[in-house]
Amino acid sequence: MAERARAVEALDMNAGADWAGRKALVTGATGIVGSWLVKDLLARGAQVVALVFDLDPRSEVVRSGDLDRCAIVNGRLEDADAVERAIVVHEVDSVFHLGAQTLVGAAHRAPLVTWEANVRGTYVLLEACRRHADVVRRVVIASSDKAYGETDLLPTPEDVPLRPRHPYEVSKACADLIAQSYAFTYGLPVAVARCGNVYGGGDLNWSRIVPGTIRALLQGERPVLRSDGRHVRDYVYVRDVAAAYVALADAIGEDGVAGEAFNFSDESPRTVLEIVGEISRQLERDDLPPVVLDEAVGEIRAQALDASKARRVLDWETHWDLASGLAETIAWYRDHLAADEGPVPQLETR
Repeated sequence: MAERARAVEALDMNAGADWAGRKALVTGATGIVGSWLVKDLLARGAQVVALVFDLDPRSEVVRSGDLDRCAIVNGRLEDADAVERAIVVHEVDSVFHLGAQTLVGAAHRAPLVTWEANVRGTYVLLEACRRHADVVRRVVIASSDKAYGETDLLPTPEDVPLRPRHPYEVSKACADLIAQSYAFTYGLPVAVARCGNVYGGGDLNWSRIVPGTIRALLQGERPVLRSDGRHVRDYVYVRDVAAAYVALADAIGEDGVAGEAFNFSDESPRTVLEIVGEISRQLERDDLPPVVLDEAVGEIRAQALDASKARRVLDWETHWDLASGLAETIAWYRDHLAADEGPVPQLETR
């Protein structure tokens, strides 16, 4: 634990001013990853522009006051004029595209909404970057481990073909491939990040396993799992992911980075039941076992990522293991979770 604390302290100290003078556009800035990426970029001295459509006052980027330190452009991802305005008016040299419809269940119920945001939103943004390549120097696109679809090769390296089947998986694979197309066809300095399940303070999608379980247990209720609890995933702490996006952006000008995809994972896959068990242990609520419905649809059974390419090329590694990441996450929800958030939801594997 002491060794981890020293590593994290060094990580924070090194955030410094290495982005001083840069202007970074972040789509999806009010989401969990976007909130922590904004925090990271501000700490590094960047000027941050946030493209915002729906604003939740409970979002970490709002609650922390970080959004007050950003320039805000109001608009949808699918609105070409809004996206171009964000790039041109603010003369951004760095673009982090995290904005998306991120829920597997919502994608299953309403695929059109998901494809509009995740597919159309991506090509609208990339086309704006291509049109203003004299300004934009680096673009990072947030894909997902879901883009791989079902595969027997676990852990999965980046050269495994993308074979998605369900709407959410397909939407992320499309965004992934569109980004690669812009890199190889137009020479756009863009790279793709494929992360495992991201968790951390500020995730307000209560159907996800980590925030939903924490909320249920803090309210003295049993978490409700839609799946059988045996789906396997990587779980990576949000501050490690924010650092991964910055590392990828910093390296885009190097050989073998632009046009490439990179996996980001702690390489320690776990079942949903193991995640619930660790949260229960830390909250000392083993008396509230989960209700297992086993009704999940559109979920990949097992996923695990090989992150060796990111370690080798980007010199990236995780600084939080599951126990320490969940400890910080639980502390966030203890401080900021209201007691009257509503009924306990059925939880996804994410």
